[in-house]
This record gives sequence, C-alpha cells and structure tokens, in this order.
Amino acid sequence: MRWSHTTTARIGEHVSTDPGEALSGREVLQIDVGTLGRSARAKVPLRSRDGRIIGAVSVGIGYGSVRDQLLAAVPRLLLYAGAALGVGVLAAIAVSRRLRRRTHGVAFADISALLDEREAMLHGIREGVVAFDRHGRIRLINDEAGRLLGIRPDATGRTLEESLPPGRTTDVLAGRVDGADLLTVSGTRVLVANRMPTEDGGAVATLRDRTELELLGRELDSTRGLLDALRAQDHEHANRLHTLLGLLELGLHERAAQFVAELTNTRRASAEQISERVHDPLLSALLVGKSAIVAERGVALRISPATLLPGRVVDPRDLVTVLGNLIDNALDAVAAHPSPTPFIEVELRAEGTTAVLRVSDTGPGVPPGMREQIFTEGWSTKRPARTGFPDSGPDAHAGPAVVSPRGRGIGLALVRRLAERYGGMARVTARAGGGAVFTVVLPEALTGDDTPTHEFTAAGESR
Repeated sequence: MRWSHTTTARIGEHVSTDPGEALSGREVLQIDVGTLGRSARAKVPLRSRDGRIIGAVSVGIGYGSVRDQLLAAVPRLLLYAGAALGVGVLAAIAVSRRLRRRTHGVAFADISALLDEREAMLHGIREGVVAFDRHGRIRLINDEAGRLLGIRPDATGRTLEESLPPGRTTDVLAGRVDGADLLTVSGTRVLVANRMPTEDGGAVATLRDRTELELLGRELDSTRGLLDALRAQDHEHANRLHTLLGLLELGLHERAAQFVAELTNTRRASAEQISERVHDPLLSALLVGKSAIVAERGVALRISPATLLPGRVVDPRDLVTVLGNLIDNALDAVAAHPSPTPFIEVELRAEGTTAVLRVSDTGPGVPPGMREQIFTEGWSTKRPARTGFPDSGPDAHAGPAVVSPRGRGIGLALVRRLAERYGGMARVTARAGGGAVFTVVLPEALTGDDTPTHEFTAAGESR
C-alpha cells in the first residue's frame, strides 16, 4: 500500500513492483522501472519486536530527480574546488618561499647530500660539538664531544643537568659563565670550551681537548724549575769547589777529605731516607727531585716520620700527579710568604688498599671561605703572568684570589677530580702554627694488602 507518491491519485494503491524478496527477509537495492519511470528503489523487510516479518517497506526516487540534483550541484562543486585549488596554490607558494629562506636557497635534491656531508664532518673532526635548543635540551652531539664529556649518544633530547653532574663544565656549556676559550675539567681531561648562540634561541658549544697541551706545559714548568735548580746548584757547586781548592792550597788535606765526605753523606742520607719510607720508585724519585728544587728556593722538604708507603701502587702516575701538584702548590705558597724556617712536610702512608697523601706548609694558609673554591677549575690565587704566556702551573694559595680566564687554576681541580675518580676526597685544613694542610685519600690505589699495615701515633712512631 502506498503512503506517499508524487502523483496524489496513486496514494493508497498497491505498489507496482513485487515485494516478495523483501518479505522473504532480504534487502534489495536496484534501479527499476515503475510508476515513476526509471527510478532507484530500495526494499527492506519490516519486522516485529520478536523478529517476525510482518511486512515490507519500499522507497523509490526518480532517476531524473537524482540526476537533476547532481547537475544542479556541479557549479557549486566546481566553485568550491576552484577556491580550494587557489588556496592550495597560495599555501604552496608561501611554504616554498619559507622553505627556501630556511634552507638558504638550497635545492631539495642537494639537502640529502648536505646532510650526509654534515654527519661525516661532525663525527670526523677532532673537536667536540654539542648543539642545544632554546630550552637547553641537547639537540646534537658528535662522537668527540661524547668521548670528552662521557655522554652517551642517547642523551639527545635531554637537558645538560640530566646528562652531566653539576659543576663548572655544566655551567660553561649552559652559558652561565661568560667568556671565550673557557678552561674546564671533565673527569681527568682539561677542556677548552666556547659557546655561540644561534638565531633560533639555541646554542652550539665546541670543546677542545687540552690535556696533552696541559701536560706539556707542566713538563715545561718542571724543566724550567729544574734549570733554575741546576743554575743554583752550579753556583753552589762552584762555591764548594772554591772551598775545597782553598783547603788543599792550605795543606788541610784531611779537612778537605772530611768536607767532601760530609757533602756526599748528606745527599746520600736524604735519598736513602726517602727510598726507605717510599718504596715506589716513581714516587721516591719525584720526592728526591723536588727536594733539590725546594732546597734551592730556600725551603726545606721534610718527610714525615709517619710516612711509609709500600711499592704496591696500582697506578703510580696518578699519585705522582697528585703529589707533584700539591708540592708545587705548597712551594709557591711558602715562597710568597717569608718565614724564619719555611718548610714543606710530606706524608705518604697506606691504610690497607687506601693511599693517604698529606702535604703541609708554612705558607699563609687558606681562608675558610675559599677552601672549596680553590678546588674549582679556573680558580687561581696567582697573579697573571707578565710575560703574556698562560701559566699552566698549579695554584699557590698565597695572595689575592682571582678567577683565571685561561690556562690557570687547573692543578688543584685535577687533584680533586682524580680523588673523586677513585671514590676518595681532597680537602684543605689549617695547620697548627700557620699554613695549610692538603689531604688526599685514594681508596683502592694500592694492590692487595700483602705487607703489614702500620699505625702511627700522634708523634709519628710506628706501632
């Protein structure tokens, strides 16, 4: 039965097409010919609440009506398509111009080659490169920077604070320290860092390894000190030869022989005293050499009665670095602070597998407020060199403190970093009677305890 039709007279009549398929439960979609002529028809079954088929619904739309509607919509569709095409063209032009500005006119075909060349260059150069975005996150890090800083390649996307421990290195890379060619220490490496801002608010930092140059500078300082000592010894030796010549000319042959024996025994006694208490050959040789240099500057180098270090040092070079820096630091402090009896006292002892190094002096001491700052790289108490050459020597703790721009303030920082690498510590305290006491503890610096450990009383006696 029809409920609606374009021809009112046909309402209420039976449909002209067979509803059998719909009454059998199937849905029918087809184009057929009926009272509307050629039309699109749909027939679906009508079900009750319990699922029984109780009838069918048939809907028909004249084919001409659908076609007329489509034809009527074509102009609007063309208008919309044209507008969308115009907007797309304008957007493409704008994006293309922006990309050209961002890529500095480089063609898309060349970008891939440039990227490959950049990767090869970044990972092939001997300088470390770290790039940051405007939020301080690591955007790029090359292989050399990862090696110098001890950062793994997966640090990309993290902040500096998440990748590096707090300290001067982090402050320099983050831009919290102003200047160029800033000196910093990362682990046991001496680095020179520069930081340059970029247009997008980020920054690029470059790192150069100056460890070998720093070591060469220290060797040069040691050589200069040795030359000064040799000049002084040459002068002293000439005086002794003149004295010996005078004794011989006066016919005092026995006194001349006694004079030569005294000189020989004094040198031999000093070396033997050191070798008896310090069994490692490198450390004992360092102390013998330093004693001569210290003596020529009018300072006495004393070996503490509590000193006893067995020859089972894991890496003597580390102890030589620590002890040499501390003695040089103490010598500069004592030389700048005259006293009636200037001296430096060295104590080396073993506590199981832990090495304890202590160097005290009669210098001006270290004020309490500076006792942590002097272990910071870049912190120096020396006055700038007048020769124009950077001073690579250790920092004396005499005189006004300054923050050195380059080449200075490294010795004590290396001592602390090396101690921390061993899991130990480095500190400075006041010496009774004036001066400073530097103590460095290096756990596991000695091999297994195959010799008895000595305990010492306050008087320095072994028990």
